[in-house]
Amino acid sequence: MRIGDVAGVAGVPTQTIRFYERRGLLPPPQRRANGYRDYEDSAVARLRFIRRSQAAGLTLMEVSSVLALRDAGDAPCTHVQSLLAAKLAEVRDRQRELAALETELEALITRGEELDPADCSDAAICQIIGSATSTGQAKI
Repeated sequence: MRIGDVAGVAGVPTQTIRFYERRGLLPPPQRRANGYRDYEDSAVARLRFIRRSQAAGLTLMEVSSVLALRDAGDAPCTHVQSLLAAKLAEVRDRQRELAALETELEALITRGEELDPADCSDAAICQIIGSATSTGQAKI
């Protein structure tokens, strides 16, 4: 298959395919006599795997490590399981951070509704953020 055909079937732009080749995620295809790339059907499956891996939150470096295991003849499932578990832990940490930020923003908005804008001084810039909040000092 030519690169445009692979791109269409896999649902990725041709530039993405070239990028993945440069990064070693996709093996370089054979070349026809006219210089066109000639991909095997397996390229489509590999491209789809890369995209699904990215959708699950894996980085291209992590995807590369999975593909390297598969290319070496090893089943990468245990490795993938550990990558996904680490990704889930990161998501949960980020959710906690976002929940704390949500609480802080709600407190600042409530504070802003109770303040008179006329009381703002040049030194404080904005009294909503510039002064102490209910959860401590506002972050700089």
